Amino acid sequence: MKKIISILIACFFIANSVHAKNVIVGAERLDQYLPLLKGKSVGLVINQTSIVGNTHLLDTLISLGVNVKTVFAPEHGFRGTADAGEHVNNDIDPKTNVAIVSLYGDNKKLKSSQIKDLDLVIFDIQDVGARFYTYISTLQYVMESCAESKKPLLILDRPNPNGHYVDGPTLDTQYRSFVGMQAIPIVHGMTIGEYAKMLNGEKMLAKKLQCNITIVACLNYDHKTFYTLPVKPSPNLPNMTAIYLYPSICLLEGTKNVSLGRGTDKPFQIYGSDEFSANLPYSFAPQSLPGAKTPPLLDKKCNGYDLTTMSLDSLRKQKFTLNYVLNAYKQSKNKNNFFSSFFVKLSGKASLALQIEKGMDEKTIKATWKTQLAKFKVIRKKYLLYKDFE
Repeated sequence: MKKIISILIACFFIANSVHAKNVIVGAERLDQYLPLLKGKSVGLVINQTSIVGNTHLLDTLISLGVNVKTVFAPEHGFRGTADAGEHVNNDIDPKTNVAIVSLYGDNKKLKSSQIKDLDLVIFDIQDVGARFYTYISTLQYVMESCAESKKPLLILDRPNPNGHYVDGPTLDTQYRSFVGMQAIPIVHGMTIGEYAKMLNGEKMLAKKLQCNITIVACLNYDHKTFYTLPVKPSPNLPNMTAIYLYPSICLLEGTKNVSLGRGTDKPFQIYGSDEFSANLPYSFAPQSLPGAKTPPLLDKKCNGYDLTTMSLDSLRKQKFTLNYVLNAYKQSKNKNNFFSSFFVKLSGKASLALQIEKGMDEKTIKATWKTQLAKFKVIRKKYLLYKDFE
């Protein structure tokens, strides 16, 4: 049997080129997990990033004879085309005839009835390393569901493109939501596999549950590795510029009159407002587009800034910054109506908006996070699967 599996895997990789030089993601290590799936009814928690070479994991496993019963799709859906926060319906995949169940909206957590006939659940989704990127929230709910139903969870790990640092305010747990479920900083510096280990190890799951997890780790990866994602992880993170900017610029989603470029060809790479000065170097007008059907400031001319002029190397070295939020607040004409209630959920603290309103600079604000960051880094190190950046 092992010989047959090896031949099948070899043939598969001849037909499908490896997407990233040197780094081998967990899903590509078929020899490590395919034997675990023999004779099992399997459920997949996946989206458009779940690829093996150039082929989707669902198609790969079915072609190798795995009995995939159900696909569970997170925010943005199975194909990754839905808007942030958009309701995603249950469906049937036309290519494989496998049932697709949405894990967003009212059904964020796997129901026992949905997994009772499964022997195993696989989680394979590309994360980008920010607390408010909801795939780690989906991971937590999946782990809790599997623990409650006593189903094993197989995690196929992938690199974290923002895994080369840790920064940002730590969530105050009174502000828990789907965009922040644990007391971690905005940039946690962990892969999905490492994060899952921490959820178990620190008893962070509901009722201190423990999930039976097996992690297929990446090869040739550590936390200093420059890794380019082969597939955009969501509709409005189309490239590495957006992915590097995301942890910093996403805070502007919690303002009432600033656009991050949703509804343009540069989402999360530009920002501006119809309140900003007309003398600024860049302007744009958000339109209704796939993945951004009703963007903020729709059809309004926004004056602002184009961040795509920065090199990827510069953005990677810049790491997390408050400069975009501080500058937007400075530019805003209506400062008394700048922050929305969502800003507290994104930042994880009520204090950050107050600090900005008081005129504190970035260095002074960041100093207030130092103690909590240091504590998190100690916890984080216990669960690393890969060599750290320090």
